[in-house]
Amino acid sequence: MPSSNPLPPKENALFKRILKSYEHKQYKNGLKFAKQILSNPKYQEHGETLAMKGLTLNCLGRKEEAYEYVRRGLRNDLKSHVCWHVYGLLQRSDKKYDEAIKCYRNALKWDKDNIQILRDLSLLQIQMRDLEGYRDTRYQLLMLRPTQRASWIGYAVSFHLLEDYKNALSILDTFLDQQQRLNNFDYEHSELLLYQNMVIQESGDLKQALKHLETFSDQIVDKLTLKENLADLNLKLENWERSEQLYEELIQRNPENTIYYEKMIEAKRLTKDSDIVEFYSNYDIKFPRAMPPKRLSLNYASGDQFKALVDKYMQKALSKGVPPLFVDLRSLYRDQQKVQIIQDLALGYLTSLNKVNKFSETETSNGPKEPASAILWVYYYLAQHFDYLNQTEKALEYIETAIHHTPTLIELFVTKGRINKHAGDPIEAYRCLDEAQAMDTADRYINSKCAKYMLRANLIKEAEDTCAKFTREGVSAMENLNEMQCMWFQTECALAYQRLGKFGEALKKCHEVDRHFSEIIEDQFDFHTYCMRKMTLRSYVGLLRLEDVLRGHPFYFKAAKCAIEVYLHLFDSPLKNENAEQEMNTENLAPSELKKLRNKQRKAKKKAEQESAQAREAQVKRDQHHKSRQQGDVEADAPQLDELIPDKLARVDDPLDNAIKFLQPLQTLARDQIDTHLMAFEVYYRKRKILLMLQSIKRAHQVDASHPKLHSCFIRFLQEVKENQHTFDPSVSQVITSEMKSLLTTKDPKVLNKEFLDRHKRSLRAALEGGLVMYKLDEKSQKDALNLVTPSNIEVKYQDVDIEICTEILKCLRNGLFGTNVQSQMDSFVAHCRKLFPHAEAFKPPREVTVQPQTNHVIESDSN
Repeated sequence: MPSSNPLPPKENALFKRILKSYEHKQYKNGLKFAKQILSNPKYQEHGETLAMKGLTLNCLGRKEEAYEYVRRGLRNDLKSHVCWHVYGLLQRSDKKYDEAIKCYRNALKWDKDNIQILRDLSLLQIQMRDLEGYRDTRYQLLMLRPTQRASWIGYAVSFHLLEDYKNALSILDTFLDQQQRLNNFDYEHSELLLYQNMVIQESGDLKQALKHLETFSDQIVDKLTLKENLADLNLKLENWERSEQLYEELIQRNPENTIYYEKMIEAKRLTKDSDIVEFYSNYDIKFPRAMPPKRLSLNYASGDQFKALVDKYMQKALSKGVPPLFVDLRSLYRDQQKVQIIQDLALGYLTSLNKVNKFSETETSNGPKEPASAILWVYYYLAQHFDYLNQTEKALEYIETAIHHTPTLIELFVTKGRINKHAGDPIEAYRCLDEAQAMDTADRYINSKCAKYMLRANLIKEAEDTCAKFTREGVSAMENLNEMQCMWFQTECALAYQRLGKFGEALKKCHEVDRHFSEIIEDQFDFHTYCMRKMTLRSYVGLLRLEDVLRGHPFYFKAAKCAIEVYLHLFDSPLKNENAEQEMNTENLAPSELKKLRNKQRKAKKKAEQESAQAREAQVKRDQHHKSRQQGDVEADAPQLDELIPDKLARVDDPLDNAIKFLQPLQTLARDQIDTHLMAFEVYYRKRKILLMLQSIKRAHQVDASHPKLHSCFIRFLQEVKENQHTFDPSVSQVITSEMKSLLTTKDPKVLNKEFLDRHKRSLRAALEGGLVMYKLDEKSQKDALNLVTPSNIEVKYQDVDIEICTEILKCLRNGLFGTNVQSQMDSFVAHCRKLFPHAEAFKPPREVTVQPQTNHVIESDSN
């Protein structure tokens, strides 16, 4: 396009060479040509050349200079679409997408038909989900390039994302009509037809979708997807015979796919359990090597029929030595009758194998004996079985017997570690995994599992050293795991630091996980053009929908929950200012001693600054080396993120505002988790936001109205309303009154608490929350509150007694939430819990944990 400030032929040729150098990533050549133009006094302020020089400098990582040149070029030529476009590219490289969109729109004012600017604008609009703007931009591109396939497809996708299915289908029909004339039926055409069918299905016209698939079935290359869609549509349209026929063909093709069997049952309209069991037994005869017919029938069988089927299933697995047998059958443990049958069978196997080396004593004359390993796998199964039933002593007995039988089987040590973990002893659990890891140092899974158990035992440095066996050389394991977005490790690290009271380090890990999610969202940028070009449109739409709910992932929820809890703690108990504390300590010092101390502090501060600067410089060098080694000479356009300094993170001025940043994605994407709303209440309670507190309570009530912690939130909310109701605006008071009528029968906290305790007499968790509320409402009721949570017959009185809730009660007692002078009750409670949970670390006497560097094993020494 003609420039708003044209150059003469010679300089214009140089300017074109700058553009060519930029496209070919020959940045030094580009700077050389720019210098030749700018060295001419007539053109030293030529806006577009200055802008291109700035863009080239940005690609070399000289960001400040780049912005200076681009802004200077823009000031000199505000009517240049090139200058505005370049400024937009700079903003885009810094992830300032809103600003970049503004720049592109300004560029289009001076050159409304510039294809490249329109493409760049459309990419940012779909990235920011400005779907209406995206639709308008794609329309302009279609008008300018009606012969390009991407123009039609992009415009159709924009309507699809806006759920305007009619227009989307109209555009796709028009485009496909053109394709039909060309007879160009390849894989990409097939994908386009399947995408069109996806749009028809989402529009709700299932009959048309079925007709479409049947019409174009010859042109669709992906026959498996075609058949699955045909079968599903016939099933939804209640064409039972046709769907049954199609699912039969699919099962013939892949008899290991469990979904096909479930859909087939639906197509056959089988509802009785006996009919379903017979259905699976027929397929078991038909496909004797397929697992789903054997396993899925167990879900529907009962009584003697279940016993016969599960007996056959278990014998085969134990004879072959299938380690995940328990995991496979665990879903059956919801039915207590089935649990008892499985237990009786497994114990019977053990007796028979010890006596006659067969699974049944009645089969002594039939067939060969079982392999010697069969009894080992029975021990292994029984250990997992009793662990699941919380019978720790039996579980440990069986796993020890198995280890004595075969002391070289790694799975046994992993299971022993898991049993100890469930019993509340992370130290012993770590030891078992450490022993397993030592038996096979090349196994990445065992290595990772061992590191995870180390973190659960708060051995962070040891966990890092363990992971270092599989991370990149020359870089610390923690740094490399961050590069690889190893979020399970970082989340466990954060929780370990939280338990240790190292809140800055915990927040650093949580922020690193948050940055990973931001990076994943940024990474979708690369797919907007690629998927349109390769015609993988169904996957592309799936990607966009995944990215929209990305922060609802359990990894993010766990890290966000940890961060919010830490920020709440820092708000309630801010870290002391070290400088202020030192000032107080120096008041009584003599002048000479004070001078020495000041000099010492100055030197320490200077040394710390030097070390920090060296560390940052070394990090930059490593990053540059790694980037150049991986990518060669590429654009250095990624914005530099602020360094996460633990001490700075732990001493923020506004911990609640930082907590809200983690909370907001959860409120949108994890609304079905009651913890989201309970955390929201805690944050807004501290911020004194009464309506947001009420909103959090309402949402939590919709998820689980009987949750114990919700009860204490109700009481605190009522007290807050009672104390501050005279300060509320009349409209706020009206909202509170109307909403509370639907939630509560009375506003008296003591009556509410009594009603709550009466409704949940068998719940220890409810007793804890009720007891805390009782003591807070009336300190004279301390004895009654303590009797609720520390009765001598706690395991008889309540049904939900476990290590977790007992540990929480002990924590509340130690933190003074039930007042002072509770030492005797606390001692008797700990002694009783020690009998109930003899392996639980929380109820053992304090002990010091050290690690031998040679063997990496834990040594204990009593600290009392």
